[in-house]
Amino acid sequence: MTRFMLAVLAASILAGCSSDPRQARRGHPPQDPADYQGVPTDMTPPSMLGAPAPAPTPAQ
Repeated sequence: MTRFMLAVLAASILAGCSSDPRQARRGHPPQDPADYQGVPTDMTPPSMLGAPAPAPTPAQ
């Protein structure tokens, strides 16, 4: 049984190595739509941000 499992493992490894790596690169690369403006980096408007914490008053 162990020999059979090793043979199946070896066959699956060889089958995985035998695929053509150039096959995945066929066709044209994806293109951005004409109205694409890029990815915005900050979607939070300033009105949604919390108020800053008040500055601590020095002890007297």
